[in-house]
Amino acid sequence: MIVSALGIALVTRALLGTSPISSIPLVLSQFTSGTIGLYTLYLNLLLLLLAALLMGWQQEKCHRVEMLLLVPVTVVFAASIDVFMWLLRWYVPVQYVWKVVGLVLGCLTLALGITGEVKANVVMMAGEYFVRAVVNRFHKDFGLVKLCFDVGCVTVAIVLSLVFVGSVSGVREGTVVAALVTGPLTHVMMPLLNLLDPWLSSSSEIEGKSQDVATADAATAPVIVTISRQFGSGGRQLGQAVAEQLGVPFYDREIIDMTALESDMSSEYVERNEQSQSPSDLLSLALRDYEAPLEKSLTRSDRLFVAQCQVIRHLSQQGSCVILGRCADVVLKDYPALVRVYCYTTLADAAHRCVEQYGMSSKGIEQTILSKNRARVAHYQHYTGQRWGDHNNYDLMINTACTGIDTAARLIVDLCRAK
Repeated sequence: MIVSALGIALVTRALLGTSPISSIPLVLSQFTSGTIGLYTLYLNLLLLLLAALLMGWQQEKCHRVEMLLLVPVTVVFAASIDVFMWLLRWYVPVQYVWKVVGLVLGCLTLALGITGEVKANVVMMAGEYFVRAVVNRFHKDFGLVKLCFDVGCVTVAIVLSLVFVGSVSGVREGTVVAALVTGPLTHVMMPLLNLLDPWLSSSSEIEGKSQDVATADAATAPVIVTISRQFGSGGRQLGQAVAEQLGVPFYDREIIDMTALESDMSSEYVERNEQSQSPSDLLSLALRDYEAPLEKSLTRSDRLFVAQCQVIRHLSQQGSCVILGRCADVVLKDYPALVRVYCYTTLADAAHRCVEQYGMSSKGIEQTILSKNRARVAHYQHYTGQRWGDHNNYDLMINTACTGIDTAARLIVDLCRAK
């Protein structure tokens, strides 16, 4: 929270506006004797109260300790903003380039603070509490409510500025930049703080996990084969052949139907959106709930992914099987007897297979293949933080244009038996 306060101070001192939720305290501080930190405290306490009212008695009771803990945290956060604003009083950039430098540094620092907040997973800021309370109460998408909340804060700040200052003050291009880039920057920084995980996990969790790994001997545990595949590489046929030779279930379409039941979404929606990111999904990168762990996220795309992860983990507990795609190699990364396969091919071979075996039109088929693969790359990187197709993430990488499906299946089966 203190790091986030430094980020807000840097953005504000850049004189290009400030973050949307801080725009109201900034404007109020310009025509009153109060400080940004003081009005930040008032605003956050008000939002926390409104969130409690929206939650209702039962839900508020479940979150009471967390919400009460947020009060002293908010006091420290607000006080830190004033301290950093005072310490940075010397930074009054005149040239636009130095204003941009301050804005960039502020956004990076703010994103780092939010990343630490998410990693700690103890409390979140009152603004996020309020948005989530609205989402839960009225069953709206998080991205839409978050957008309306930010626009509402900026609108109130502009009105206050026009009425009491006589001009628009405190809201500029930096406000828009801070709103759009801070969330995605948090997502990029998250893997960098994975080294904190051992310290953030309780000793009982670490001990329990060690015992689980020790007792689950890879030599006796059921084997799970995950197959990541480029579009048109024959990954589905390969998975079916491996499952048949091993005598184990093969999961592809079944995951779609089970995810639909788990998430209360239609099978058609799951199939259309499970391994891709549409332009609206890319827009949600800026609107997503980055101040909550993914399993608490309320965006539709994230709910789909979390539900799919739960299905994959459930299937892995049923015994040996072959799972096609869907980031299963990362979802099950701690499984003791996991065989991770990446299936790829040449563009010409993929085009031929799509036309001859899948019955697709040959017109623009190569562009379709490239587009499908780009979508899978974006989806994989967004939800795992890793590079799709990186050899470091797999036990075996097979070019089906060279080996063919039958030979590739035998290679995988041999690896499974050896493992």
